[in-house]
Amino acid sequence: MNRLCGFMNLDETDAALLRLLNEDARTSHRQLARTLGLAQGTVTNRLRRMEDEGIIVGYRPVLSPQELGWSMTIMAGLRIVKGRMIDVQQKIAADPRVFAVYDVTGDWDSIVLARVRDRNDLDNLTKTVFTLDGVARSYTHVVLNTVKEEAIPVLPSKD
Repeated sequence: MNRLCGFMNLDETDAALLRLLNEDARTSHRQLARTLGLAQGTVTNRLRRMEDEGIIVGYRPVLSPQELGWSMTIMAGLRIVKGRMIDVQQKIAADPRVFAVYDVTGDWDSIVLARVRDRNDLDNLTKTVFTLDGVARSYTHVVLNTVKEEAIPVLPSKD
């Protein structure tokens, strides 16, 4: 089987299926099979295998944060007291405004991405979440304009 990448258990047919699903995850197996010229059973088996292998981890709608009332995106860098990383990150991750928490290298121990409704909500986030016991220091940036935001990994092409 011709693999797309050495570390990925995907061939070009798998990649084509994933590209189509990235465009519209509601596409039926029947339509995927028609588009790719495959048997429907082949599509079903390949998707099931990619689910079992953890390549596909779910199917979700892509929501518009702005339409849901989240008008501001926040990026925060945190220095966390030694020995408190996991505890502090779990508490921060539990806040519904927070959509990503990362361990990072460099000047900060953790980077947090969050969405808030307005300035008052931002004030609350910085005074409650970013000052939890165990946070030694934080900086907060407000995103002025989103040039690109896509959490879906892009598959390398075979070119």
